[in-house]
Amino acid sequence: MILCRACVSETVTPRCAACGGERSVEHQELDALSIAHLDCDAFYASIEKRDDPSLQPHPVIVGGGKRGVVSTCCYLARAYGVRSAMPMFKALKLCPQAKVVHGDMRKYAEEGRIIRTMMETLTPLVEPLSIDEAFMDLSGTEALHRGTPAQSLIKLQNRIWEERQLTVSVGLSFNKFLAKTASDLDKPLGFSVIGRSEAVAFLEPRSVATLPGVGPANAAALERNGLKRIGDIRAAGAQRMRGLYGDWGVHLFRLSMAEDSRPVDPDGERKSISAETTFFEDIADLEALEDALWQLCEKVAARCRAGDAAGRTLTLKLKDARFKIFTRRRQLPEPTLLAHNIFETARELLTGDANGRVKFRLIGVGLSDFSPAAQADKGDMLDTETPKRAAAEAAVAKARSRFGRDAVQTGRALKGDRGE
Repeated sequence: MILCRACVSETVTPRCAACGGERSVEHQELDALSIAHLDCDAFYASIEKRDDPSLQPHPVIVGGGKRGVVSTCCYLARAYGVRSAMPMFKALKLCPQAKVVHGDMRKYAEEGRIIRTMMETLTPLVEPLSIDEAFMDLSGTEALHRGTPAQSLIKLQNRIWEERQLTVSVGLSFNKFLAKTASDLDKPLGFSVIGRSEAVAFLEPRSVATLPGVGPANAAALERNGLKRIGDIRAAGAQRMRGLYGDWGVHLFRLSMAEDSRPVDPDGERKSISAETTFFEDIADLEALEDALWQLCEKVAARCRAGDAAGRTLTLKLKDARFKIFTRRRQLPEPTLLAHNIFETARELLTGDANGRVKFRLIGVGLSDFSPAAQADKGDMLDTETPKRAAAEAAVAKARSRFGRDAVQTGRALKGDRGE
């Protein structure tokens, strides 16, 4: 089956006879697949380029200053080797002509909500993974939309471009794992398909690091046992994988066989909201670390506010000069989205490791275990400070959304920005 990606007509050649369009998608199972992953392309950077046409011809990096890290970047910047989470000084060394934008999480979150609403016109089974990506299950929607899920997704992809001037990439398959894998194959504005007949062979040569939940440390552990490719896991078999890694090993074996039984769950919750920064120079001084920590707490609070969420579990992350990672967690007495509350708890955790002798190259903070924002920061009858802080931070957020991030700054944030 071949579908024209311009007019969504079924055609017999890659060039559409109906409209002359030359972009098409072809797959023998195209009319039988219904699980999709939609991912906005270079989302933050694309929004900045759309809203400021002067940025269009330039590489754009969204992130912090020289001591910060890259949140995301456009595809022009990626051509120079710039990547998300890269230290800003390294990114600017690779691409000195890049335009750096600090970004506006409230704007990005609102754009994400608009696109999600468009997705929900196709199916109620939309599971957000973040503000710019989500799974969709379009099973049984053919009669409603008078077309296959593939045709509905092509129409949605075109609608998002026409109405929002943003591109998205779509992966279509028979389960979530493969749909997400497919969406990464042909960015930007991609539409990729992985069918049942080819799935195992497709996975065979791919690195184990491409499996969901397999980070660098896990990939290294797998490779030490000779499991470098997904095909190696399949060849090892379920029994050996269980012997090596228990239930997790069996889970990896099932993925290697292209098996993923997870349903698309509209109530699936975001696991964490976090922010981190890599320092231009390693830092041992507690006060300097606290200055950086405060700015990260403000970012996490802003992202919680934009997502209408509050977290009850706080995590502090540190990486020392030898690249050893420390993580400290604490359960809060109630859900919070206040920068002040996040900072006070994170600072207590920080003092346990920052003794002035150990130098750190990275610090991060995050919240998890979410509740609706309306349930956050209630305090008790004797606590008069929390409501005041909540009102003050809400006012600051409103001012920043209207006039920009620098409209209101705390003394500590200014100190951290200027290095004073």
